[in-house]
Amino acid sequence: MANKPLEMLQIRRCLVLLQEARSIRQIHRLTGIHRNTIKSYVERFRHSGKTYAELLALQDHDLAELIYPPRNNHQADDRFLSLSGRLQYYADELKRPHVTKQRLWEEYLEQHPHGYRYAQFCLHLDRYIQQHEPTMPQVHHPGDKLQIDFAGDQLRYYEPIAHEWIDCPVLVCTMPCSAMFYAEPLASSRQEHLIPALNNALAYFGGVPRNILSDNMAQVVIKPSRYEPVFTELLEQWALHYQTNMQATRVAKPRDKASVENSVHIAYQQIYAAMRNECQHSLKALKHRVRTLLEKANERLMTAYGKSRKERFMELEKEHLAPLPSKSFVYKHQAKAKVKKNYHVILGEDWHQYSVPQEYIGQQVKLIYDDDVVEIFSAYRRIAVHQRSAVRNGYSTIKEHMPESHRNYFLQKGWTPDDFLEKGREIGPNTEEIIIRFLAAKAFPEQSYDACIGLLRLAKGFGRKRLESACSLALQGPRITYRIVKTILENNRDKLMLPTEEQASMLPFHENIRGKHCYN
Repeated sequence: MANKPLEMLQIRRCLVLLQEARSIRQIHRLTGIHRNTIKSYVERFRHSGKTYAELLALQDHDLAELIYPPRNNHQADDRFLSLSGRLQYYADELKRPHVTKQRLWEEYLEQHPHGYRYAQFCLHLDRYIQQHEPTMPQVHHPGDKLQIDFAGDQLRYYEPIAHEWIDCPVLVCTMPCSAMFYAEPLASSRQEHLIPALNNALAYFGGVPRNILSDNMAQVVIKPSRYEPVFTELLEQWALHYQTNMQATRVAKPRDKASVENSVHIAYQQIYAAMRNECQHSLKALKHRVRTLLEKANERLMTAYGKSRKERFMELEKEHLAPLPSKSFVYKHQAKAKVKKNYHVILGEDWHQYSVPQEYIGQQVKLIYDDDVVEIFSAYRRIAVHQRSAVRNGYSTIKEHMPESHRNYFLQKGWTPDDFLEKGREIGPNTEEIIIRFLAAKAFPEQSYDACIGLLRLAKGFGRKRLESACSLALQGPRITYRIVKTILENNRDKLMLPTEEQASMLPFHENIRGKHCYN
């Protein structure tokens, strides 16, 4: 390269040869340095006012100051002066969505038609950004933090029944110290799918880190804050279950979780790219394929360390992780309800009613439930626990929740299940069968006494024979209630029942009907 300065070792070599009174031609042959270059350095040595021995005694820094004196050939440029005052503005504008350097340069030329061309404009802007936005090196301690984020691009699978492509967000979790990461496609990014994926991530790493770092995604953070972010109650419960701590990055600061951002980039290269020509036909198949490629990515050799991510994780981080709890966190749904006057609350998803103690009538309570259990809370105090039931419009009642008067009500009337069965048996087997079903439909037989009383009273208004016929007709349907039997009787549908075989064999006389004698 032209005008390339000599190395300090070459300069000292020239000084030694000059001190030995060697000629420029001889120095050229011994060092390979061009003669004109040697002559220029000899002139610099002379202008320093020092002997060769004195120059050799100087430190490299002092010798460089004598040989390469500072030069200031920069001429004041009005274009740079006008641009430098707006570089911070352009740097800020570049962070906004859809803004490009080309757009900023065009706006700059509108104000300064004789300003810099595009290349020089970008040069000064890039140099300014590099000087004013340096990155701070981060030191990651083993087992200290798990960074989580959703990849910007989604994976997808083809649904053969619906004949459409289904997009799936991809969760990526990274242990920064070892760079080992986990990736899983989800049905959606909602909490009910995010929580099981986080469970799977911790199971994949085989332990729990001290902290979980996320950005300010709505599924995790309710109120973003640099110092006191507010997390969703579900994520707080999840963190409490695993005995870890939730943390959030600063708003719009992706460098706070640079490790997981890099893992997303690795996932694009080693998972997404490998699947670019593949077609999966279910979410399960898509997850299995991603898991296979994930194992290969974590076992791939990293040239900078000479080891794979998995090897570094086992050596550096595995022993620093807390053990996993015996059971994974179970995602629980939440709902709010007001206790009705019948001391029950309705779970709207199943439209089933669950009892609470009567003193909570009129109060707002919270229902936390999963596929098996329904828990009811009032001011963080659990007031009732029920097995979840899918019986629509049904009741789940604990006897202790009933007021004393309600418990004694049916006893005072003197009714028992055997009384109803006996009276139903007197009317007929169909009536008895419906009473059996009424009594079995409720958790406590007492809850069905009113329906049994109403059914038996129908015999007084319509007669026992018609009631038995209506019960026979009602038993043919999928659902039996008091109202159904009453409607059959009121509409006289029991009178329209099919005739018996004996009745069907007796044809009525008619003059147009010929007898057997016509066919002899």
